[in-house]
Amino acid sequence: MKIASKSLAAGAALVLATLSGVNPARSGDGAGVAAGLLGGFAAGAIIGSATAPRPYYGPAPVYIEPPVYGPAPMYEAPPCYWTRGEPVWNGYAWVRPRVQVCE
Repeated sequence: MKIASKSLAAGAALVLATLSGVNPARSGDGAGVAAGLLGGFAAGAIIGSATAPRPYYGPAPVYIEPPVYGPAPMYEAPPCYWTRGEPVWNGYAWVRPRVQVCE
């Protein structure tokens, strides 16, 4: 609705400016032509920016985790974690291997 009213107002201003000429313009040295062109470009920029459609940027996409299908687990796995084990000589150096501990 706003765009339609802006377009109607711009068209009315254009018709009014066209039909309200009192005296025909006479360009002696070309200054009137340059002023007319500059004014026309300015009016075109103003009217064009007023009637241009505005882009719509909707809400940002949101990730929704899909539902899990299938049977529920029969039991809970015991909590496990990884830690460093006792030092072991591997023939070159002492190393502490990673060991999984489950309670």
